[in-house]
Amino acid sequence: MSKEYSNEEITIQWQPKLCQHAGVCVKPLPKVYKPNEKPWIQIGNATTAELKDQINNCPSGALS
Repeated sequence: MSKEYSNEEITIQWQPKLCQHAGVCVKPLPKVYKPNEKPWIQIGNATTAELKDQINNCPSGALS
């Protein structure tokens, strides 16, 4: 089951079963990806360009 997080410009889809927990999302954008909070993806804390760049670096493809 995937989860979606949206703002006015972009929707991030997270597929937990694919996630390798490499931290590639949390380290560069700690204001967006907060594993100990709900919702854990706070999409409003980064620009669309920052989000796209980070999603492209997800090693497992869990974020799209």
